[in-house]
Amino acid sequence: MPKKISFAAALLFAFLFAPATRAQTYYILDSVSVTASKLPVPLHKNTRTVILMDSLAIASAPAENINDLLKYAVGVDVRQRGAMGMQTDISMRGGTFDQIAILLNGIDISDPQTGHNSADFPVNLSDIDHIEVLEGPAARGHGASSMVGAINIVTKYDGETSASVNLEGGSFKYANANASVSLKGRSSFNMLSAGWQRSDGFNRNAAGGLNNDFGAFKTFYHGNADLDRTTVAWQAGASLKDFGSSTFYSARFDDQFEHSFKTFTAVKAEGKGALHFTPSVYWTHGEDRFELFRGAPDRYPFNYHKTNTVGADFHISADSRLGRSAFGAGARREGIRSTNLGEVLANPDGVYVRGLARTAYTVFAEHSLVLDRLTAFAGVTAACNTGSDEGLHLYPGVEANFRLTDALRIYGSYNASYRMPTFTELYYSVGGHLADPGLKSEKLHAFEGGLKFLGRGIRAVATVYYNKGFDIIDWVQEVSAGEDAPWTSVNHTELNTFGQEATLQLSVGELTGRRNFFLRSVNLGYSHISQDKDVKKGFRSLYSMEYIRHRVTAQADFRLGSRFSANLSYRYVDRATSSDLIKPYSLLDAKLSYSVPALEVYLRANNLLNKEYYDFGDIPQPGLWFMAGIRVTLQKRGE
Repeated sequence: MPKKISFAAALLFAFLFAPATRAQTYYILDSVSVTASKLPVPLHKNTRTVILMDSLAIASAPAENINDLLKYAVGVDVRQRGAMGMQTDISMRGGTFDQIAILLNGIDISDPQTGHNSADFPVNLSDIDHIEVLEGPAARGHGASSMVGAINIVTKYDGETSASVNLEGGSFKYANANASVSLKGRSSFNMLSAGWQRSDGFNRNAAGGLNNDFGAFKTFYHGNADLDRTTVAWQAGASLKDFGSSTFYSARFDDQFEHSFKTFTAVKAEGKGALHFTPSVYWTHGEDRFELFRGAPDRYPFNYHKTNTVGADFHISADSRLGRSAFGAGARREGIRSTNLGEVLANPDGVYVRGLARTAYTVFAEHSLVLDRLTAFAGVTAACNTGSDEGLHLYPGVEANFRLTDALRIYGSYNASYRMPTFTELYYSVGGHLADPGLKSEKLHAFEGGLKFLGRGIRAVATVYYNKGFDIIDWVQEVSAGEDAPWTSVNHTELNTFGQEATLQLSVGELTGRRNFFLRSVNLGYSHISQDKDVKKGFRSLYSMEYIRHRVTAQADFRLGSRFSANLSYRYVDRATSSDLIKPYSLLDAKLSYSVPALEVYLRANNLLNKEYYDFGDIPQPGLWFMAGIRVTLQKRGE
């Protein structure tokens, strides 16, 4: 351990005191169009808070997977039970992991069983062009699962014919290998990738055996064709994970285990005529197995779940003198078969003796007005679900962005949103839990306003928001019934959230006019949240006081000579919680790279200062974790 600390100190010293040399300029991509609504607009004219993580930010960050990368987005709460994204809950703005939508190239891949499984991404970081993080309700644009936000992962959709191989190894017998190949045709582009990783884990059970080890495989294919009247894109992916889940779900048992398998496929088209048609169809299949006692079903039966989600969306947009209008409709069928979730099946299938299916229908209308100084949106979504007896509901929204000066903009919005309960919230009645199959949908009214400064080499955003939630789903326990009373899922909670965020992005070379400046870019962020939760007297809440109260993020990119680059990433987390173990913590991550044409060699260190910290209950997180890697990329040059 002393050698590791000495190496970490030397690495930090090299980052901070390296000589100033030639640098590449970091550009803030305000020309990129983002999909906060059904009508994409350039980032600088967007009427919402959208964090864009571009390909340069992704490549330079000291992160191996999407889950770790999102930790640097100031408005995103990433809580991991297992390392390297094995079991991750992602939330925003004081919400829960069930209240955000995960999208892959605009297609919703959220898991209807539980948000615990939504972060099983079938793509590697090297597959990604950029990530859009939309903070605040997005039901009008992205469906009922996006109650407090949405994350859209956009894979590389263009480029030259190329092939790459990436090999990595590190602490705790960690190994990672992935490869990809891209083929560019005259009017088409195809990309195929595959990746594998494993580790013995950083912890052991009471008997000295492995209990947070893992092995994972993922593969992804994406293609598109640019035809005369339309552009067609198709994608397919799979994710397979086996991992020891230690004490993830119960502190009394330290040898839990999980297996999960998810596949995904989708086809989407975009017309090029005066009427812009955009139809899409998709299918997601998931399977998981939970073992309370690893490999010992005789001690406690394994839990098996199998989900299928099939959906179709269609919308049409057209321009006029009054702006752009869009109309559309969608249907999403969600089904589950399980050992313990759902109603008793008339025709059981092996261990799958329970099940349930429901269909969501939506219709929406939206209009945008884009003028020289003003961008405005107004729209409404009508939604109903066969799994609920609440009938048809309307969810309106209105947003505006006004340019005060060439660089300064003011923006504001109001949006209503909702979320259907997951199958777990409806039927998980095991292990001291008692679920209510009659749960209603959650409702939210969200208000947001802020300022954006978009100058040469600088992007600064300050935001204030207020979310008022009704029928919020919670797990509560009756105090008078004692510690052994069941935790029951209920709708009786109201939740008010007041928050503030500020971010600053600097392209130092562009800002100072010194393109050889060794400090390439700086990103700073701060967020604060306070919540007022109304829980009935005589009950305690499982999820009260479990949000990030204060959060600070800081990242700096360096160019150390013509071939070396480095990144330092810092985050401070102060979580409101009832746990005695979860205390405020600061973490420092780093990456050092050496690059020549077709080759990159790098060192990465997570938790560089070896801090002890907790995100969940009594589940420790990894200490200092070193990784070394090499990436070879061969590219066919254009004509």
